Amino acid sequence: MIIAEKKYEIHEVQKGYANRTLYINLIKNEISIKPVTDEMKEKFIGGKGFDLWLMWNSLPKDRIVKWDDPENEICISSGPLGGNIFYPGSGKSIVTTISPLTGIIVDSNVGGYFGPYLKFSGFDTLEIKGKSQEEVIIYIDGVEGIVRIEAAKRYDELSEYSHELTQQLTEKFAQDDSEKQRISIVSTGPAAKNSRWGMLNFSWFVRGRNWASSKQAGRGGIGTVFADKKIKAIVCRSPKVTIKSNNPDDLDTAREIGKAHSQEIMELDPVQNEMRRVGTGHLPDIMNVTDLLPTENFRFGMHKEISGKDIPYNREIMRGIYSGKEGADGCWIGCTVSCSHYSENYEVMTGPFKGQKVIVDGPEYETIAGCGSNWGVWDPKWILEVNFYCDTYGLDTISIGTGIAFVMECYELGILNKDITGGLELNFGNAEAAMEVIHQMAKGEGFGLIVGQGIKQMKKIFTEKYGAEPEFLQDIGMEHKGLEFSEYVTKESLAQQGGYGFTNKGPQHDEAWLIFEDVIRNSLPTFEDKAKALRWFPLWRTWFGLCGLCKLPWNDIQPKAQADHPIKDPKTGELVRAKVPDHVAWYAKYFSAVTGRKSTPNDIIKMSEVVYTFQRIFNIRQGKGLRENDSNLPYRAMGPVLPLEYESRAERYDDQLKELGYEIKSKSTEEKIKILRKYREEQYTKLQDAVYKERGWNQKGCPTIEKVKELGIDFPEILNIIKQYQ
Repeated sequence: MIIAEKKYEIHEVQKGYANRTLYINLIKNEISIKPVTDEMKEKFIGGKGFDLWLMWNSLPKDRIVKWDDPENEICISSGPLGGNIFYPGSGKSIVTTISPLTGIIVDSNVGGYFGPYLKFSGFDTLEIKGKSQEEVIIYIDGVEGIVRIEAAKRYDELSEYSHELTQQLTEKFAQDDSEKQRISIVSTGPAAKNSRWGMLNFSWFVRGRNWASSKQAGRGGIGTVFADKKIKAIVCRSPKVTIKSNNPDDLDTAREIGKAHSQEIMELDPVQNEMRRVGTGHLPDIMNVTDLLPTENFRFGMHKEISGKDIPYNREIMRGIYSGKEGADGCWIGCTVSCSHYSENYEVMTGPFKGQKVIVDGPEYETIAGCGSNWGVWDPKWILEVNFYCDTYGLDTISIGTGIAFVMECYELGILNKDITGGLELNFGNAEAAMEVIHQMAKGEGFGLIVGQGIKQMKKIFTEKYGAEPEFLQDIGMEHKGLEFSEYVTKESLAQQGGYGFTNKGPQHDEAWLIFEDVIRNSLPTFEDKAKALRWFPLWRTWFGLCGLCKLPWNDIQPKAQADHPIKDPKTGELVRAKVPDHVAWYAKYFSAVTGRKSTPNDIIKMSEVVYTFQRIFNIRQGKGLRENDSNLPYRAMGPVLPLEYESRAERYDDQLKELGYEIKSKSTEEKIKILRKYREEQYTKLQDAVYKERGWNQKGCPTIEKVKELGIDFPEILNIIKQYQ
């Protein structure tokens, strides 16, 4: 049954913009088209900026909106640079909603073809409001100019499992075999209905293996909102994509810059990180050697027995796990990084697909670290097992990794037992028991229902029902603002603690990944250095999410001279190696060439500052977003909680205490932990002060009236929200 249908006229994209938003209301079964205004483009650019602006104007303003309120929206947008096929990493989308974990805006960037296909079908953004009475499929046909809301029951025997559902819908909506590559599916799986860790899969069809692979919008429970709205899937059928589809203002210049960046990648990637061969799979070994790999719920930074040596997740092992060849599997057309790898003919060991041979999209670093080392699991076959089931069940592997690691430590410490877990021995290293928890989430039963509520809720349950000490759970439960930590040990990096604690959405490294600069290169020695970095990097990295770009071509392949030598800004004296100045300049020229809006690197930062500050104020409107919400990191993110953690780095910690003037010979480990804790918590508070000042926020963590006026977002409603915190 077709519930609602709208036909529309297809227009060419102009200078990177389709200039329209597709609005769908699942309560009213309404489909409408809104214009994208010049002000939207000028102030909010695209991607997350468009998502935030649409939600700001649509959500009720007289109350805090909860994630499962019908008024909550899911918005999906690419950006003006998204969809170009001549510049590496131009296939990203941003998905935005109110998070089930945090209660504030969460945005998650994702590859796959859907974002560009949505734009080439006529829409910069898809805005979905309300809840359907029955499961529906949203169909966007950019060839015929039709949008439909269809009852999912219209199609017989659709699988509940995302990988199967994606193949089925690709087959059903492609007119013939040649059209499969022009279909992209957004879907989730059964566990998204039963947990707060639901994620979304965004597909692209790979003709060489006759399979629709997927990238994941993983963070913050976006798939849970999707399932709550009873959306079975979104399907987009795109017109043929060409080099002119995005209709840049200056195609020749845009192509020239793209060619230069691509040539650099082809030359330097093989001798740097090998993204084209092993992708982010190169990271676990590096993190282990540098004592930064989360191990056993972030207690340690390396494998206890083979520290400083190759671990079972090194590059050679990852080469054997990944199928295909170098640069064979990009998640968007024309991306020379092509870091999206897969493993084929994996034989499933557990659950409903036991014994079947499947394709696994990945694994990526966060999955390897979160569901491998952080669980004390060092056998790669279990990483593939977890990866496959999380993808098909619709679960975020970062939250799964960090969340179950927390459960494992609670089990080992006796806070949990087999009576509570339903017989599961959830000690570190027991991957099979962890997999059973994941299967329970998909089935909506057992201890998995508790775990799937997230660490913040688990801490409350373990305290109220099982008598756990809330202060201790706060120390070891690696969540902040309700979001589980991504997979880096931050104990020794004050800058990365700020990069997690001062974020708009929770401890996710996509805002400020400063751990190498701070710990390995020691290029941020002062509070001022750290504060400057914690202003610049979140703004620069936000810009990628406004434009439809992937950060990896900028971040993971560096010009040779710059990679070998620190670079100082001649005006400020600031170390800027990590900024990759050549690339920043390229991106400014690229943005200018596509949009016709002449821009410099400083202009890029200003664009992002508008959106970043706006999101902060949106959080304040949601009852959060102030200093107290940035404070109270779990102490394990700052330093050792238990004696075994201190003793694993005893020489380092002892030396630090001596440098601070403490006599420690007569002190117990517990006493030393207490002294170190006081010092490190004070350092975090001082950094907070410095960062707020650098960002133009007051010491309450609220943007100042002067700052919003400077940014041109001094709208009456914004001023009314922030004036009470001045």
